Formats: sequence, C-alpha cells, structure tokens
Amino acid sequence: MSKELGNIVKAKIRKSQAAAKKKAVTLFATMSVAHVDDDIDAITQTQKFFSNGDIYTGQWADHCPHGQGKYVWSDGCVYTGEWLKGKAMGKGRFSWPTGATYDGQFKNGYLDGEGTYTGSSNDTYKGSWVMNMKHGKGARSYENGDQYEGEWKRGLQDGQGRYLWKNGNKFIGYWKNGRTHGSGTMIWANGHRYDGSWEDGFPRGNGTLRWADGSFYVGVWSKDPKEQNGTYYPGPSHAGPINWDPHDVYLVDLSGCLVCPGEKIYIFPSQKMPTWANNDQGGSLNKKSGTKVSEPRNRRMSLDGRLTNFINGYTKELDESFGKLHLNLSNSSKGALQREKELIALGQTKRQGETICKGHKNYELMLNLQLGIRHSVGRPAPSTSHDLKPTAFDTKEKIWTKFPPEGSKHTPPHQSCDFKWKDYCPLVFRTLRKLFKVDPADYMLSICGNDALRELSSPGKSGSFFYLTHDDKYMIKTMKKSEVKVLKRMLPAYYSHVRAFEDTLVTKFFGLHCVKLTGPAQKKVRFVIMGNLFCTEVAIHRRFDLKGSSIGRTTDKPEAQIDATTTLKDLDLNFIFRLQKLWFQEFCRQVDRDCDFLEQERIMDYSLLIGLHFQEASESDEGHSTAVAESNSEGTAPRLSSADVDLLFDPTRWSSMRLGINMPARVEETVRSYETQLVGDPTGEFHDVILFFGIIDILQDYDISKKLEHAYKSIHYDPTSISAVDPKQYSRRFRDFIFKVFAEDA
Repeated sequence: MSKELGNIVKAKIRKSQAAAKKKAVTLFATMSVAHVDDDIDAITQTQKFFSNGDIYTGQWADHCPHGQGKYVWSDGCVYTGEWLKGKAMGKGRFSWPTGATYDGQFKNGYLDGEGTYTGSSNDTYKGSWVMNMKHGKGARSYENGDQYEGEWKRGLQDGQGRYLWKNGNKFIGYWKNGRTHGSGTMIWANGHRYDGSWEDGFPRGNGTLRWADGSFYVGVWSKDPKEQNGTYYPGPSHAGPINWDPHDVYLVDLSGCLVCPGEKIYIFPSQKMPTWANNDQGGSLNKKSGTKVSEPRNRRMSLDGRLTNFINGYTKELDESFGKLHLNLSNSSKGALQREKELIALGQTKRQGETICKGHKNYELMLNLQLGIRHSVGRPAPSTSHDLKPTAFDTKEKIWTKFPPEGSKHTPPHQSCDFKWKDYCPLVFRTLRKLFKVDPADYMLSICGNDALRELSSPGKSGSFFYLTHDDKYMIKTMKKSEVKVLKRMLPAYYSHVRAFEDTLVTKFFGLHCVKLTGPAQKKVRFVIMGNLFCTEVAIHRRFDLKGSSIGRTTDKPEAQIDATTTLKDLDLNFIFRLQKLWFQEFCRQVDRDCDFLEQERIMDYSLLIGLHFQEASESDEGHSTAVAESNSEGTAPRLSSADVDLLFDPTRWSSMRLGINMPARVEETVRSYETQLVGDPTGEFHDVILFFGIIDILQDYDISKKLEHAYKSIHYDPTSISAVDPKQYSRRFRDFIFKVFAEDA
C-alpha cells in the first residue's frame, strides 16, 4: 500500500469529534456500511428474469432483493427466505439440485446461527453454524447410522461429545480436531470398557481397560511398544486373556471405531449469492415488463488468468479514488504511486527488513545461527511422549558444541568464523515444535535454507534485533541475559499452558539458543525463535500494539511516514473490534486464561498485537474487474477477483481459521472526545475485516528496573496510566481495556 494511501486511513486516527462531523474523505468513504433502515428505497413486489437464466421473485428495494424473496439459479439451486440489501440475512431455506437442504439462520449469505442441514444421503446435522462451519453445540446423524452429539469447532468435533457407532460401540469424552483427545471412556458392545487418556484418536497416557468378566489392565498406554507399560489383573472367574497383548486394542478393538467423515458440502450458499450493482445503468431486459433491471454478478471460486484486465480495472479504481481526493502529486510521486498500485493489484506488498548479504555486519552471525540450528534440529532423537520429566527443563547443563571452520566429527566445515553453540532445553523445544505441528524439515528449510534472513530496519525499544525468515514464518529475536533467565524460569509453566490450551494467544517459542564468538571479547549472542503472527497471504493493512495504558502510547512517526508496516499504539486506535458471538466468548475465555498464567509468572508489560486486513480493499477491485470481464466480446468471461478474496472465500482454506488467525470480523470506527481518551466513541461506520492477533513481549518480569520506573513515573503521571505496574494490576488493567475494544457483534 502506498504511503499516500496509508495516510488517508491514518488521517482518522487523531481526528476530533468536530472533524468527524465534516465527514472527511477516507479510503473507505464509499464503502461504509449503512444502518439497516438508512437510504432504502420503497420496497416493491417484483419478479426479475436475468440473462444468465436466474429468476428472482419477491420484495425488491434499492436495485436488489430486500425483504422476503425467492431466488432460483439456473443450475437448480433455490433460496427462499429473508434478504437484506441483496444478501441472505435471517431465516431461510436453501436447497441443492442433489436434494440436500438447509433450514435455518443466514448471515451475509453464510450458514450462520441455528440451522439444520439434511444431505442427499440423509446425513443430518442440527445445531450451531458460524461462517458455513459447524461451530458450537450440535448433533449429527451420519449416513452409515453413526451418531454424534456434542461440541464442534471449525467444522470438526471439538470439546465434550458423545459418539455412538452403528455396531453399538460408544465413546463419551473429549475431542480435538475431529479425534478423541483428552480424558474419555470407550465402551464396546461386547462389554469391554476403557477409561483414561486419549491422543489423536488412540489411548495415550494413563488408562484402565476392563473386560466384562471383571478382569482389568492398568498402565501407561502408547502405540509405541517401548512406552507401553502396565499390569494385568484377572477377574474372579479367571477367564480373562492371560496372554493378551495391549496392542490388540489398537490393532483389533479400535479398528471398528472409525469416525465417519460424513457428507461434504461442496458448494455453499455464500458462494452462489450474486453481488448486486447499486446503480440503474446496464442490466438485462425483464422479459415480462420490458424494463431493465440490475444484473447480478455471480461469485467465482478461484482466480482466473485474465490478469491484464484485472490490473487495469483495479488501477482504474484507484485512479478514480485518488482523483476524487484531489491529491497534488509531483510527476515522480505519480510514477511511484502507479507502480505501488500495480503491485497491490498483483497481490505483492513491500517486504519488511534488509536482506543480510555478504558484507553485512551480521552476515557471519546469521551463518552461525543457521549452522547451529541445522545441527540441533537435524540431530536424530528418539520419539518422546508429551509428558516430559523435570530433568528436561534443567537449564544448568552447560554443554557447548564447537564449530571450527575446518569442521569436526560432529559439525560440517563452513566459511564463517570459529564459534561455539549452545541449545537450551533441546528436548522441551523439540516437543513444543511437535505440539505446534511444526515439521522439522520445513523448519530447517525456512531458517537454514539457501535464502538469507532479513533484518528489520531498527532494533526494538529493548535494544534487541529482529530477523525474519525468507518465508515470513519465523521471527528471530536477540535477547538480553535477563530475558533468557525469565524464559528458562517460566518454561515448565509455559509448556503446561500451551499444551493445555491449543488456542492460547501467547507467543509461540520454537527454540532458545546461544552463539559464543571466539576471540578476546568472547561475545555471547542469545536468541529465541518465535512464530510470526503476520505470516499470511493476505495483506495486513493496519497493525496495533495495545497495552491498556496511555502514557507514551502513540506512534513516534510523523503522519507522512505512517504506512501499512507502522505499528500503531493505544491512543492511535480508532476502532472497536466486533466478533461473532461464539468467537467473542472463546476470545474472552482465552484472554482470561493467558492473563492468569502471565500474572502467576509475575510477567508484565506484554501487549496484544493486532493486524487488520480490510476486505473492502479486495472487494472494491472485484467490482471493476467484473465490469471489465462482462464487457468482453465473448460475453461469457468469468468474474475476476483478487487472490485475497479467493483466499478468504475458498472453503478449502477455512481450516486455517482459528482464534487469532484468519478470523472474520467487523470493526466499527470510533472518535475521541478528548486526546487521552483510551476508547473512542462509536460512530456507526463498519468495515469487514480479517483479524490476526496474539499476546507478545511476555518475557518482562517485574524486576528492580521496572519498580524504579514505576516509582519515578508515578511522581509525574497518574500511576494507573503508566505501563510499569505490578503484574496483578497490569493483568487487571489489560483485561479491562481489551474487553472494551473487543465486543460481541450483535
């Protein structure tokens, strides 16, 4: 996004209430969402016939369906129900040509709310939906006779649930990502019963297997025979299987307990819903009345190759937008702006940081880091259970690996300087990477491949340097000795926390290492490898770092330099983030859990990092590209859309959606009544966004330096408005603020 384009959005950050009333032009001036009853023409009853064979019958207003209506697609799909400004909204029924039906709530064309889906093979789900996905409580009857009743998340069984197989077997307990996971009970039709821990669909950990005759087996369960350990106790009748093998449970008993995948929905109503042009121009001839009607534009499901028309349409829209704003640009600026717009249209954005090439002051340090990680991750290690022993967290071990340039028995020759390498708690971080589903080969390729790291332009406030991998997946941060001590101290509690809560918002740590350079100085460089929250294919248009304090919480950049990579702060925030009900409830629960954990570990000064992708920026260019496509001489060119919109609406990509990652939401613009007001007053102007957020900077404890900072600043400022406060007060203030800027989307 160009600097000029970014400045238009930035102009709203500090505007006063009086300025807001003047309706200053912004990037989204033509895209704001009106209230339901605003600017609606008189509602009429009509029937529309479209050139593509579709038919609409029902209430009509403002050139689109509004009220009760029925839309019949030429391929046989039918929607009957409530419409709001051209979108299915409220109660409705959608039927497919296959005979499948959905009866229930719709929101913006999506299956959203309570509803019942009945498949063509009588596969039925009745319960809660969010954005076309089963999410919340629901019951499903499968085509093969199996049944499940319980909690769902992102389309899969997740939480407490009960599954009954057609053969009489049943499971009662916890699920995760569609598999039995956690504590649960499996009861077979023959009377056998297992009570204990599960992982990825199989017994794992402590558990007891009981037979119908009273015999039972108690022990630690694992698919790995080396980890399996337990004791068999015969029943009163001594009829139990004396030579029984525990792995018969995995190979025989559970072979008939597979979860039915069920019938899939390949085309959702949201993908069929037309987009309506809100003007009187163009359109097709109504066969009955002879009048022209607004022509619907059907959604496409993947990117088409007509790139030239797409770029022309997109840059034309930007040209018109900038022309309306009467920007006075020099010729050189216009050329730069044109190049920037073309990059945006192609989905290319400026990458952060400077590539570390030969001759860079940190080139050798980068080589040392890559050599060390390749050595650590590539080293063979036995498979381990997630139940780590206390010795795995022992940080007193001081074993250094030497990396001479000529190589050694355990290290390869290299072109860097002589150095030593240390891994902190390697078994713990190896298990953490496994918990976070990080593939070792991909991890090494990202950090140690042929591509160089990128150094961010300036160090952080703490003096640490940040490096990004070439694929933006991982961020590497140099650390002070005090931060390393904090991480080592809290590592057991951190491990337990992220293991217990998969959707935790706290930073994901993948490795903690140290490089000791040889020579008189014997300089040590400590660094941690973390996940990059903004590793996404969609552009991040705005980013905020929020703490809940006001002193010093504005960006130090002049407005002319603020762009999409600028991290804004609390007093720069001009939005309220509105989440769908179930997402909001889950968000509140997880923030409470994470803050309790950080407070317990005496951590403060953390913040919530938020990235916003405005969907209007993608959808607006869709309209122009469609118009270009429809004017093609063939008259059948498919609708064009940006890669961003394909990513957001392709159902195969929804699996990446989870709390804090790729989350659909709305933001409402706010305006401050006075300069230091933390949360502004809502204006009623909304934007559809995709959110990315997480809790960062979790390695600052309330040490002597922070206590002195608190004492000094308390003299000059309100003690409640400064960042440096004790962990308990910090946690309470942080939660209060976050729960004000995040709200349920009613």
